[in-house]
Amino acid sequence: MKKIIGSVFAVIVLIFLTACGGNETQQETKDTTASNYPVTIGNYSKAEGATEWQKKEQTFKKMPERVLVNTRPAAELMLRLGLDKQIAGVGATFGIADELVAKQFDQLNHLGDSYISKEVALSVDPDMIYGRGSLFENEEWGNGTVDSINEMGIPTYVVETSIPGATFNSVYKDIENLGQIFNVPDEAEKFTKELKERQAKLNKKVADIKKEQTFAYLHMNEPTEVLVYSAYGESFFNDAFATIKLNNAFKDIKGDVSIETLIETDPDVLIVPDWSTYKDGVKKEDMIRAILENKKLASMKAIKNKQVYAVDYNYMFGYGYQSLTGMELLATELYGK
Repeated sequence: MKKIIGSVFAVIVLIFLTACGGNETQQETKDTTASNYPVTIGNYSKAEGATEWQKKEQTFKKMPERVLVNTRPAAELMLRLGLDKQIAGVGATFGIADELVAKQFDQLNHLGDSYISKEVALSVDPDMIYGRGSLFENEEWGNGTVDSINEMGIPTYVVETSIPGATFNSVYKDIENLGQIFNVPDEAEKFTKELKERQAKLNKKVADIKKEQTFAYLHMNEPTEVLVYSAYGESFFNDAFATIKLNNAFKDIKGDVSIETLIETDPDVLIVPDWSTYKDGVKKEDMIRAILENKKLASMKAIKNKQVYAVDYNYMFGYGYQSLTGMELLATELYGK
């Protein structure tokens, strides 16, 4: 468990450094030689050792048939578009499931419950590698840089949501792009409509909440440990919480945030990760209880008001539509509706 969570935290620290569908019939939609190919999509690349993403187009000569997906949330998006047969393998399978596609996900080729290496990624002979941007690195936990993969003749797609400056609305661009890459525009449009309706409902739910509250995220895997993660540069993460009137108290701080600074800043709400669905993971109730009973934090208003909540890692750092579910659940806990 510590190994998995350690690599998880290493990658989220690195992340801040780090456009048309046709009208074919359903049968034609699944045809890999459909007349709408080749398809060229605007995307991104980051050179090895660089800190800035650059724009880079990706061309798909036909529908990808063997896709390596580097995280669970990215795989679940493909499943929501009916693309289970196109997934050759998925890494980083940890986290809470989208119950609507849980059965399909369980039947996929799982390559590991942690982040996978380039060697493992290539072992499934992919004709596309797709997923979270921070994992496109030539590291033991990375599936290789975009350029190194492209040099092997394999196109890539880095999800828009994982690029600096992203917001939840970036999810819709990812859905649109996947709809083009896999020639499933109708499925993409349908899922976009579903998410936008849910987003509008959530916005309405919190519209009468006049006062924004501040929060701090404590990235912990042991109840006795208190580690503040500022989420500097994590625009998707910060935007998700902002949708339910929570403002990250440390989003402008680059680097470590001490416990003393946490106590002095005294945010209204404390968020801890929910590891309940992880092997050997600490139950969320135990994590919350440990924070509430931590004597060092006793003076904080979040403790006094029992404003400590647990959120699944993939709802926060999965860079996908799943964060909407996380915010819906959290809004209910926060506001009782």
